[in-house]
Formats: sequence, C-alpha cells, structure tokens
Amino acid sequence: MPETYPSIAHFHTIRVNQPASKFYNSDYLRTVCDLWEYRGSGLMNLHGSTGDLVLLGTNTEQLEPIFFELTHELQQDIGGSGSNLRTPECCIGKARCEWACYDTQDLCYELTQYYQDELH
Repeated sequence: MPETYPSIAHFHTIRVNQPASKFYNSDYLRTVCDLWEYRGSGLMNLHGSTGDLVLLGTNTEQLEPIFFELTHELQQDIGGSGSNLRTPECCIGKARCEWACYDTQDLCYELTQYYQDELH
C-alpha cells in the first residue's frame, strides 16, 4: 500500500559479508555507518541470523549506488540469506589463539570466495 504509507513504500534490506572472525576496525565501521546514513535508513543489525552485517531499509533507487560503494570503494562483498549459501563464519584462529593449528580465517575467506563466485 505505497499510496497509504509512502515513507515505507520501499524497504530493502542489504546484507554485507562479515570479515573472518568478525574483526572490524573503527574506520571501516564509521564508513559503513556514513554510507547507510546517506543512502539508507540508518538502522543496522551488527549481525543478523545470517551472520552478515544487516543494513535495514532503503529505497529501490539507492540499491545500485549502495552496491557500487560497497563492492568498489570498500572492497566488500554482499552477503545473502537464500538457501543456496549462507555466509561462512569461523573462529578467531591464529589471530588470538595460541594453540591454533590452522589458519581458519584464510580457509573461511577462500571458501567464501569460491562458493560465492559459483553463485555469481
């Protein structure tokens, strides 16, 4: 009912892949927040049920500019919640665990790239 409720006629949700082990730096988070304040509603879930950073509420005209900024300027991949592939997640591994025997972050990154490329 867009005529009755024009301010919510569009309400797209965008999922952004989380980095391995969910390590963020403050500059990255500020940039995403600024992007979302400018192009979206400003409402975010840091990690939704899909594990992704969830940006809640934007209109259709903003989708392509958001995708471009995320993928080209922030070098960030778009997540998803479909049944084909959920965003992989891993433990902190060698980043903080002195007993880590394997680089789980690297494996998570490689698997994400491999399977997302298959879907694209």
